[in-house]
Amino acid sequence: MRIMVLNGANMNLLGVREPHMYGTTTLAAVEASCREFAQLIGATLAFHQSNHEGEVVEWIHAARSDADAIVINPAGFSFHSIPVLDALKAFAGPVVEVHITNIHARDELHRHSIISTVSKCVICGAGTYGYILGMQAAAHMLGKLPASLPAPLRLGPQ
Repeated sequence: MRIMVLNGANMNLLGVREPHMYGTTTLAAVEASCREFAQLIGATLAFHQSNHEGEVVEWIHAARSDADAIVINPAGFSFHSIPVLDALKAFAGPVVEVHITNIHARDELHRHSIISTVSKCVICGAGTYGYILGMQAAAHMLGKLPASLPAPLRLGPQ
């Protein structure tokens, strides 16, 4: 199983930018945690961040052959990026959208993600732990969570 985690604009400043809202965890710490979780579930992980919309689009295009699922925190691209939206439409696997904050409780500009229209799952408000939840959800959708995980984590309610 191959998971690609993508991060949009300004996520490189995670831990520094508006820590009262986004916390003090850095993107490097998020990546390390995602790599550890990927190893636990037997996944390979590609982890990227860019402030450039076109670069994110290129990674999504590459995911069509290099990934089984995309976990994306589109950040500011969530609210206006038609190119990212259209690229995700061409990806056949599950797309899991992650937001550190609860965007539904934010100001009007940050409430309506257009990326949600092509996401199979949206996780918001769980802080940086949302990345782990997103990877777990993607693996579950692919039917690839390892049998060694307890049934409540692997299967959920039956």
